[in-house]
Amino acid sequence: MALSLQNAGAPALISLTSFGNAEVRRHGQLYFAQLSHRAGANGYEVREELLLNPAEELPALAAYGRDHQLDLVYSCPQPLFAIDGSLNTAAVQHAIAASHTLGATWLKMSIGGFASQSVAHSAQGFAALKSAIDGAGLTLLIENDQTSAAGTVQALQRFFAAADAAGLVLPMTFDMGNWHYLGECALQAAQLFGSRVAYVHAKGVQRLPAKWVAVPLAESAAAWRAILRALPSDAPRAIEYPLVGDDLVAVTQQELAVLRDATALQAKAS
Repeated sequence: MALSLQNAGAPALISLTSFGNAEVRRHGQLYFAQLSHRAGANGYEVREELLLNPAEELPALAAYGRDHQLDLVYSCPQPLFAIDGSLNTAAVQHAIAASHTLGATWLKMSIGGFASQSVAHSAQGFAALKSAIDGAGLTLLIENDQTSAAGTVQALQRFFAAADAAGLVLPMTFDMGNWHYLGECALQAAQLFGSRVAYVHAKGVQRLPAKWVAVPLAESAAAWRAILRALPSDAPRAIEYPLVGDDLVAVTQQELAVLRDATALQAKAS
């Protein structure tokens, strides 16, 4: 299942955390969803961890997206598998219900404690997960996060191999920046997982003395253009790095243009 194509090229979305957690909590995600739309984004990714009143916010975000024919993604921070390696059924049911309230057909989660005991133990949950996702009419996107259990190449290869073998073929959210936090090569990961990638978190990274930080693509220390070229050119991309400035609409417009220009060049070359 693919997100709708509203403009030429792959849809360009905004992950609403890009505007800063404190600011988003202060103004609400609807405010920044509206700002993103005014700046020309094709849609937005709603972040559960930044919802203060989901019962009110999600329907409002759903109505705005529906009225303006925007693409909506629901991001759930709760992992698919618990610490003991079993399927986190409550989290899956919660995330599906929230996605339905939002009107999103794409749900993003990480694998959490998959295979913390054994692959066989965790794989017992695949049948229930497949039934839940199929019955919900959703596409579940698996993201590489910043944990060693759910964000390394090895951990994700192990998960996808087991899920594929169980008849549960899941697409991936490829976060361009998260690999660096774990010492992984993002370009190698793009080459390994590219055929499975259906959604991209576009971000640049820079190394500070104590940690990596997310930055705009043009300021990245990583070969972000090469990484994007290794991913499907029609996969929707969401900005997920700080958008800061006195004129946030203008800043967002500029960053969307950078992303779209790179996507257009990639599509032309392919």
